[in-house]
Amino acid sequence: MVQEKLNVLIQLAASDNQVAEKEARLIHMIGQANGLNKETIDTMIGSPAQPVGDLRNLTEDQKFEHLYHVVQLMKVDGQVFKSEIVFCQDIAQRLGYKKGVIAELSSKIFSDPSITADREYLRKKTQKYLIRR
Repeated sequence: MVQEKLNVLIQLAASDNQVAEKEARLIHMIGQANGLNKETIDTMIGSPAQPVGDLRNLTEDQKFEHLYHVVQLMKVDGQVFKSEIVFCQDIAQRLGYKKGVIAELSSKIFSDPSITADREYLRKKTQKYLIRR
């Protein structure tokens, strides 16, 4: 599960053809917080072409965490490219959200990971974008 999440983040970071230092730091921070060592994370960053797996079977909490981290990573280097927005929207849809959730979260998640947003508030805001099956 953790490696799948990091794979999505690494693909997002590489979507503008380079992984910025701040993006790599955030990926390492998330990976290490979830039990991966630096070497494993470095290896994953070195080969970002792994396909994104099926994200539909995640719990709602896991889906939200994926979404939160992709938006945070998109903003961490202070530059947001169209390719990153499109990638985030694609991931949102794979998670079962309407793609408008990216704009909603992007306006409320800060580029500096040390500034944490109220996650419970954001979780509630994203519920209206979740497609119920």
